[in-house]
Amino acid sequence: MHTETIRIPVAPGVEIAADVAGRRGAPTVVLGHGGGQTRHSWDKAEHQLADAGYFAINYDLRGHGDSDWSPDGDYAVTTRAQDLMAVAAQGSEPLALVGASLGGITALMAACMGLEPAALVLVDIVPKMSPTGVAKIRGFMTANPDGFASLEEAADAISAYYPERPRPKDLSGLNKNLRLHGDGRYRWHWDQRMMTDARADPKHMLEMLDAADWTDRIPTLLVRGMKSDIVTEEGVADLRRRIPHLEIADIRGAGHMVAGDRNDEFNAAVIDFLQRVMPPCN
Repeated sequence: MHTETIRIPVAPGVEIAADVAGRRGAPTVVLGHGGGQTRHSWDKAEHQLADAGYFAINYDLRGHGDSDWSPDGDYAVTTRAQDLMAVAAQGSEPLALVGASLGGITALMAACMGLEPAALVLVDIVPKMSPTGVAKIRGFMTANPDGFASLEEAADAISAYYPERPRPKDLSGLNKNLRLHGDGRYRWHWDQRMMTDARADPKHMLEMLDAADWTDRIPTLLVRGMKSDIVTEEGVADLRRRIPHLEIADIRGAGHMVAGDRNDEFNAAVIDFLQRVMPPCN
C-alpha cells in the first residue's frame, strides 16, 4: 500500500506532518496518536484501513514527530482541536476520528467545537482519567530532560516505566521517537513545553460534553486496555452517562498503549466498528 507524506499548514509557522493512504474520495479516517508518541504508532492500522477501503490520514500532533513545534509554546487542547479540523479537511465525508489518549481528547474537543464526524473511536481515554495513571505518565514524560547517551539507555527507561512489555532486541524503531542532537545525546521527539502549558489541561471538557448536542447521535466506541492505569470503571461509567449509546471493546492483556500491546486485536476491533457504522465505498 502506497503511503504519501504531506504537510498541512495550520497556523503561522506551524505545519502538521501526516501520512495518507488509500483512495482519495473514500470515507476518511483520521488517526491521532497519544502524547509522547508519533504517527508511526499507527502505521499498521493506517495500512489496514486503506486496504479495507478507507482513506486514512495519520498525523503527528503539534509538537510531536515531524510536525512543527508551537513558536509561542501554545499547546492548548482547543488549539490541537483546530489543528485536527485542518487535518480532517484534507479528506472527504463521511469522516471518522480515531484518537488514543491525547489524540482522543483532541478528537472529543474538536467534536465539541463543531467538527461532527460520522464515527468516533476513543482509544483508552475518557474525560475523567485516573489521577494516579496521569501522574505516572507525566512523570515519565518529564523525566530525563537532558536525554540519553544511547538508544540502549532510552530503552532501559521505557522498560522501567512499562516492565510488562518485552524489551525489543532491535532498538532501531526508537529512532522514530528520539532525535539525535548535536551534543550526541538522544532526546524525545516532542516539545517539553507542552508539559507545562496550563492551556493543555482539558479541565473544561466535561462541561463542554454536557453542553454538546452530538453525544446522542454520533456512534462512539471506547477501546479499553483491560490493564490500563488511565481508564477506570468510574471513568467508563461517567463517559457512558454522557454518551448513552457508547460501545466498548475490551482488549485483554493490553495496558494504556493498546495499539502497541495488542495491535492486531485493536485494529480488528476498530475496523469492525467502522465497517458497521461508516461502511467503506464498494
